[in-house]
Amino acid sequence: MTESVRVLVADDQALLRGSFRLLIDTAPGLTVVAEAGDGGQAVELARRHRPDVVLMDVRMPTMDGIAATRDICAAPETAGVRVLILTTFDLDEYVYAALRAGAAGFLLKDASPADLLAAIRVVAAGEALLAPSVTRRLIAEFARLPSTAAPVRSLDGVTGREREVLALIARGLSNAEISRLLHLSPATVKTHIGRLLAKLDARDRAQLVIAAYESGFVSARATGLG
Repeated sequence: MTESVRVLVADDQALLRGSFRLLIDTAPGLTVVAEAGDGGQAVELARRHRPDVVLMDVRMPTMDGIAATRDICAAPETAGVRVLILTTFDLDEYVYAALRAGAAGFLLKDASPADLLAAIRVVAAGEALLAPSVTRRLIAEFARLPSTAAPVRSLDGVTGREREVLALIARGLSNAEISRLLHLSPATVKTHIGRLLAKLDARDRAQLVIAAYESGFVSARATGLG
């Protein structure tokens, strides 16, 4: 990227917002364009500034981070904005809801400054930040959900090879790991993922995980977590 990645920080704690702003503004190629103290402000400021990334806390007054993420990702004027959710280990129940809302990834609040900056850059580049540990928690959440809790998706038009790739994505494997397991080149794996994104109308890798489970193609029990 030749231009600075523009970031909106949404957190109800002013001290944290200030810390994030200081860290981000002093990093090369990153800049904070606005701060929001609740979800409603985050939605309004996202529409006004059209940032590349919103660093979104979950628990905020007035409107929480999940509702704000849903509004930002659903609105045509902010559909290109990427949302990076700030979470803690005790917020596992929000993972599924946040991904359904359109979040591009998750970051723990106790992450190192270097990890925070790297996460913003990864999400801004169009990738999903969904670590295997988060994927496992998402799978566990699917195991707890009743079968009627999620809409059913169709995999019509998805080829056999694409289904193999989808199953491995749902297990939290990286492109390199998929490449090794299926004996495919990295470029071929990327091609299959691109086709899956188009066919399943998914924003990113995180949304593919959801599609795999909502279709019933992959079950939590198959991963050993059900």
